[in-house]
Amino acid sequence: MSVDSILILGVNHKTAPVEVREQLAFTSDPERPFRKLREVPGCAEFCFLSTCNRVEVIFTSPHQAETIQAIKQFLFANSSVKEKEIDNFIYLHRGAEAITHLYRVAASLDSMVVGEPQILGQLKDAYRNSADRQCTGVILNRLLHKAFSVAKRIRTETNIGGNAVSISYAAVELAKKIFGHLDGKKVLLVGAGEMAELAAEHLVNQGISEVIVANRTLERAVNLAKRFNGKAVGLAELHAQMELVDIMVSSTGASGLILLQEEVKPIMKQRKNRPLFLIDIAVPRDLDPKLNDLDNVYLYDVDDLSQVVEVNKAEREQEAQRAERIVTEETLKFLQWIEDMQLTPTIAALRRKADSIAQAELARTLSHCSSLSARDIKSIEKMAGTIINKILHDPILFLKEGHSHEDKGLKLDFARKIFGLDLELEEKEE
Repeated sequence: MSVDSILILGVNHKTAPVEVREQLAFTSDPERPFRKLREVPGCAEFCFLSTCNRVEVIFTSPHQAETIQAIKQFLFANSSVKEKEIDNFIYLHRGAEAITHLYRVAASLDSMVVGEPQILGQLKDAYRNSADRQCTGVILNRLLHKAFSVAKRIRTETNIGGNAVSISYAAVELAKKIFGHLDGKKVLLVGAGEMAELAAEHLVNQGISEVIVANRTLERAVNLAKRFNGKAVGLAELHAQMELVDIMVSSTGASGLILLQEEVKPIMKQRKNRPLFLIDIAVPRDLDPKLNDLDNVYLYDVDDLSQVVEVNKAEREQEAQRAERIVTEETLKFLQWIEDMQLTPTIAALRRKADSIAQAELARTLSHCSSLSARDIKSIEKMAGTIINKILHDPILFLKEGHSHEDKGLKLDFARKIFGLDLELEEKEE
């Protein structure tokens, strides 16, 4: 098994626009990818990964040209992309490059948002689906499990996922700093827009106990509240709800301010000055900037959050550089494992051939020496074994030493040809 037999062919957010990626969705018939890939000539093992940002086939193949072409056709079979245009949207990684790519994907270094954790779970699901259908073997089982451990190592040794790099998540991180933790806290969403929805998702994941949605259109408020097992209220109830909640996220799309400083003063008295965290992600702004002058009121708007995001992006990039070093180190380790897999059978075949020749010659010689004692025969056999070991010592040392993966691969090919090991294998198969 050569390392160059490991390949990854796919499409992602960097190589293809969403209108192309959405045509490669396989949601209607989840069994189809496995059924079709099993039919691909030369596809020995495979794992199929499909997310909103990428579709990849991780596979091993000894007959690459034919297999690659068949997988391209499989991916784009139900799309409007013409065959001559397919290469404009795909990437193909082979050998060490494929291993590095997979590790980067698992560690979210290749994601739209570097450091996001979802891709690892998606990759684990993809592997489980492929393994359960017996589509993976020795090589991909080892490679995928290693990818998971590399991702875990990067999460442990770097802070790549610790800095918020989206507006909605930055808001949640700030809320945690203000309250220490979010368990049992209540959040009020004013407006039912996408940004408020994303912030609510993050907040719920951090332990928020209740979500209340206030919106001009009560139907939209009800629909969004259902998502979070919360409740819907009208905008007229805004002040009353503010007395009860800990966090308010506002994104109404109104043309002017919907909440003024003087309106919040009496609310804070009713709250007995419990901290109130206000997140204004509307443009133009919903909340009066003067609210920040009130004790225990913490107001952040889009610009404030954007500054947090930019600082965090810079920090995350630094962590990504550390993560890349880990990926390089782990890729080299996997290459060593592949090389050891190739080296062991070659050395074993070399020893078998040498032993076979020695035993045949010993038998021929001893058949003419009937006067030898058992002790003499044992001494001659021991001498033959010692000669074999001394002759093989330098060739085996030569095979084990090497400065690069390419050097070792060439040495293995060279040794098998010099000693006729592949010819011997072919004769046995015939």
